Amino acid sequence: MAGSFYYGGWAPYVPVAERRRAAERKLAALKKKGHACQPVVIEGRAIARTFWGKNWCDNLEAYSDYANRLPRGRTYVRNGSVIDLQISEGKISALVAGSDVYGVEIGVKALEKKIWQAILKECAGKVASLVELLQGRLSDAVMEVVTCSGSGLFPVPKQISFSCSCPDSASMCKHIAAVLYGIGARFDRQPELLFLLRQVDPQELIRQAASLPVESAATGVHRRLESTDLSALFGIDLDEAPVAAPSLPAASNSGRPATGRQAGKSKAAASKSPDAPAARKKAAPRPKPATSVTAGELAARGIPRHMVQSWLESGVLLRTGQRGIYRNTKETEARIKAYLKRRDRRQDQT
Repeated sequence: MAGSFYYGGWAPYVPVAERRRAAERKLAALKKKGHACQPVVIEGRAIARTFWGKNWCDNLEAYSDYANRLPRGRTYVRNGSVIDLQISEGKISALVAGSDVYGVEIGVKALEKKIWQAILKECAGKVASLVELLQGRLSDAVMEVVTCSGSGLFPVPKQISFSCSCPDSASMCKHIAAVLYGIGARFDRQPELLFLLRQVDPQELIRQAASLPVESAATGVHRRLESTDLSALFGIDLDEAPVAAPSLPAASNSGRPATGRQAGKSKAAASKSPDAPAARKKAAPRPKPATSVTAGELAARGIPRHMVQSWLESGVLLRTGQRGIYRNTKETEARIKAYLKRRDRRQDQT
């Protein structure tokens, strides 16, 4: 980034409305030059909502190098300041509207061949289709492989470089932080761009199934094209309830259908027979998950304050009327476990 040209190192504050007008003028000028801008549009509070977008953001927030710098970019990306975001092989180019319109360049190293080959080996026969892959409808085993810190598809800080044309002297300015979040939002709509960015071909994950033995491929891939896949592809709900076989009257020793009295006796004898299966016990009701959690409970489990704040802003946790008490959502526990798992892996690697 360029050196500071303002008194005290800070640019003068520019209202959001004025920034938007400046951005519109810049976009109009670029359009005249034939540049097709692709702005980042955030709907609602959550920056990312899908498997790939959420995991991109979670991966960034899990690193202490970024934890204290990223929050400055959340407001910028939400208010539409990222007016252009282009993702190509190993490179992101963006324009961000601030006190001026600044250019951001982010480089991401290509995924190492040995890591990609390890991913292909681990996922062989476990990804049924490109639709399943890009929609993030993966088994826990595949999710564990592709999101693993340092050996999955998401880059670690040492694999990311960035620069911004703004005068902020910080190593990561709010414009860069906004673009990093904008990438997660873009992966919501175009998850295939993650594979382009890391310079690998997602089709290779599908082609791995072709190299499996026939029996393995039939059980590992074809069987996974179940009604959930068909429902997603065709937009219909499929009824999976099994069709009951028609009941036949019990036969007597003479070969004639048993009468009502004979059928009743046979049922009674069967119930008294020592070989009759025991009556199934009613399964104990599962305990309902907690509907709320406190800041102290999250801290005791090892969740840092910045992650709690991030989850509140993205809708993973919900605020209540009481300070330090949050309402759980259906995603809360899964995100806690995923964060702790990533943290443990990083500690093992260091």
